[in-house]
Amino acid sequence: MSRIGLQPIDIPNGVEVKINDNNYVEVKGPKGQIAQQLNEEMKIKIEDNQIFVERPSEKKVYKSLHGLTRTLIANMIDGVMNGYSKTLEIHGTGYRAQKQGKKLILNLGYSHPIELEDPEGIEVEVPNANQIIVKGIDKQLVGNYAAVIRDFRRPEPYKGKGVRYAGEYVRRKVGKTGK
Repeated sequence: MSRIGLQPIDIPNGVEVKINDNNYVEVKGPKGQIAQQLNEEMKIKIEDNQIFVERPSEKKVYKSLHGLTRTLIANMIDGVMNGYSKTLEIHGTGYRAQKQGKKLILNLGYSHPIELEDPEGIEVEVPNANQIIVKGIDKQLVGNYAAVIRDFRRPEPYKGKGVRYAGEYVRRKVGKTGK
């Protein structure tokens, strides 16, 4: 039994949800609009300003899709109401980030700077040279773009240099001992 899938999703004031016959869900809110195609076999109903998700049978596939479908819809509603953000920190001598228009420029110890164009629906802020904030209404896009930035120079365990999420703990290792 899916405990998450059974919970109803409340639709807050100012949010409009449309569900087509083939489970194409569109959500409009104060921060923008987002749409996603969900599994067609799941039953999604709107009753009394609440969304209910039901599965067609007790097969294992539908049990796993039950909670997933409900969570995706809840994330869409939360995204158009509040939005999502991920904060990245840059550690290392000479490592820095800067913003030029729609481009994010990263200097991470390579022979060349890394230039990234902001994807559509994502906003990137650089409050200082060692911090990057990725914002948007789509939780998947925000997390994916933050992971792409982090992958250019992951934190290494010996000196702790690299790009890491805010609050991420990097387990440090002891280096070689010389004579």
